[in-house]
Amino acid sequence: MSLPTPTLHTTRLRLRPFDDADANDLFALHSDAYVLRYWDAPPWSDRARSERFIAACRQMAEEGTGARLAADRISDGAFIGWCGLSRWNPDYRSASLGYCFDAAAWGHGYATEAARALLGWAFDTLDLNRVQAEADTRNVASARVLEKLGFVREGTLREDCVVNGDVSDSWVYGLLRREWLGRSEPVPAP
Repeated sequence: MSLPTPTLHTTRLRLRPFDDADANDLFALHSDAYVLRYWDAPPWSDRARSERFIAACRQMAEEGTGARLAADRISDGAFIGWCGLSRWNPDYRSASLGYCFDAAAWGHGYATEAARALLGWAFDTLDLNRVQAEADTRNVASARVLEKLGFVREGTLREDCVVNGDVSDSWVYGLLRREWLGRSEPVPAP
């Protein structure tokens, strides 16, 4: 079953399917060691990785396992990162949230705004019951994003990955449909 990748609009962002023209911007994002210092994979050193990433986004949509969206700032059209759902399981009504934004975009609420839009689509369109996310325990900013969205820290995966040669722990977060729908109002982006 395929899963058409949506185009979503927020006050400041346009979230859209990746296209081939995104390869250079995507490579710049994922080759930045500072941006990926808590990532569970090393920075990219080969531009072909961005082309494979874009192909994988299309394959996810075709196979119905997820949707990754490029995030463009509306004010200038600049690509600033991406937000996505993976491991969509319609039987369990669950998926995993992930995102990656350029360092220059940090601290402006873009990740929260993008993820909020994607979660709204996911709970409404995919009828999800649960969304899970993980964050390296050293990545306090990412943990704050998840908590602003209403995610609850459910536990710690001890020494579950190696980041830049260092063994690290990850926090596991969960957001349930009733918690998403039970919020009086979504928290506005700054």
